Amino acid sequence: MSLKLRITDDMKAAMRAKETARLGTIRLLLAAIKQKEVDERVELDDAAISSIVEKLIKQRKDSISQFQAAGRDDLVAAEQAELAVLRAYLPEQLPPAEVEAAVVAAIAESGAASARDMGKVMALLKSRLAGRADMGQVSMLIKARLAG
Repeated sequence: MSLKLRITDDMKAAMRAKETARLGTIRLLLAAIKQKEVDERVELDDAAISSIVEKLIKQRKDSISQFQAAGRDDLVAAEQAELAVLRAYLPEQLPPAEVEAAVVAAIAESGAASARDMGKVMALLKSRLAGRADMGQVSMLIKARLAG
């Protein structure tokens, strides 16, 4: 089953169960997918949909940190609920040891020797780890490896 079809089925299930918060988040995701499809005039595959989900998750994390700084616990809870719904559409996250091994392999494969070569390594890893690892963490691992 494609990811888009799964999201649509989940929306229907949320409607039947009258889960308004979950339904709102799923509709937001479907709207973002539809917008991208209309803008680019293409049918998105699972990888493109995963990148949209990642973008929405990053937005939620940023919002949570902003709301926590402002002391708005009510809004933090709402964003965390949306975050939980969105995370269900990403593939299972890789364990840290596997991410570390992928970083080491990509550095060796690209021949990176300094921080200037970081772009080459990130380009290799972006497609391999998309949706399965936090790319911010991957970036920090690469920096640490190339600096040391």
